[in-house]
Amino acid sequence: MEKEQPEKEIYRMLSESGYSDKAIRYYQTKENLGIIVDADQVTDVTGPCGDRMKISLKIEDDKINDAKMQVLGCPGAVASACALISLAKGKTLKEAGQIDLDGLYRELEKLPDQKVHCARLAIKTLQKALEQYTEKAGKSQLG
Repeated sequence: MEKEQPEKEIYRMLSESGYSDKAIRYYQTKENLGIIVDADQVTDVTGPCGDRMKISLKIEDDKINDAKMQVLGCPGAVASACALISLAKGKTLKEAGQIDLDGLYRELEKLPDQKVHCARLAIKTLQKALEQYTEKAGKSQLG
């Protein structure tokens, strides 16, 4: 019997666990993971499960020009973070703030039910970053 390649084995395991092909692709490519060194906003959030996400945003004219996420967590957390960044890039701060669980789920197509907290953590991380940035920008405009 021929051994499966590690990527195919992981794909099979995730698929059998209830992840969509698109969610698995986000997890395997790890697109949007990393850090922006000269970010305008960096926010770190730890979820109730212990997973941790750190978002870096590059913002210009109230628009998210670039964003990256660092994730310490399971495949659901990685896929959720990567998908969320794809949704947020290029949007205004207001548009990005309106990304909700339904929108993220549409992007991911399917996660196992027990991984819904991962998607919530990704959204919470973005929302907290936007709040902190807006607060900071408002204060700097005041003086």
